[in-house]
Amino acid sequence: MKMILSFFLAVVFSACSMEPLAVHRHVSAQRTGANQAYVANHGWHTGFIIPAAALRESIPEFGRRFGGVGHIEIGWGDRGFYQAEKITAGLAVRAIFWPSESVVHAVAVPTDPLEYFPNSKLVGLTLDDAELASLVQFVSGSLYRDGGGKPVPLGDGLYGDSQFYQGVGDYHLMNTCNKWTAKGLESAGMDISPAFMLTAGSVMDCLSAKAPPARAPSRPPGKR
Repeated sequence: MKMILSFFLAVVFSACSMEPLAVHRHVSAQRTGANQAYVANHGWHTGFIIPAAALRESIPEFGRRFGGVGHIEIGWGDRGFYQAEKITAGLAVRAIFWPSESVVHAVAVPTDPLEYFPNSKLVGLTLDDAELASLVQFVSGSLYRDGGGKPVPLGDGLYGDSQFYQGVGDYHLMNTCNKWTAKGLESAGMDISPAFMLTAGSVMDCLSAKAPPARAPSRPPGKR
């Protein structure tokens, strides 16, 4: 039975899209710029928090949708599971074992990301201009475009000022939201192998060896 199941899964996943693919990092003669981005771990799911100005330049839709906020959180995942109002065991099993369409989740972050996500673990990424450009290119390539080259909005997001967009690629056991994050890190020049980065823990464990968790700025006593 195990051999039959393994064969079935191998056949199914071999026919599935592994997109979006990591991009080759832009090579610059000079490592110019110091841009602060973050990887956010919300428990089971990881994603990026990226300076919005860089995203707006590559994805004008974000400027129209989110205005002039400082950062935008970006995640990629299973369309049915990500957009569900109530998470069930059936949805979770289907998302993992049955290839399905993907979505991109974009959230406006109007304040310091460390303060906006106080209950999540954030790891800071200081990226030069070339590294940031490659990460943005990867994110842009994760968005499905219509005939006019524009991202396709699907509905309101999960929290705050947020929006779902149609994604590129299939979500399945071997192509998870956390593997997507690992591909983004590889695109930004990090020495990471996305192949087996399938869980939030695997991504964060790899990051912890390379960068310390980000900390919110301290406040004077008595101020909130």
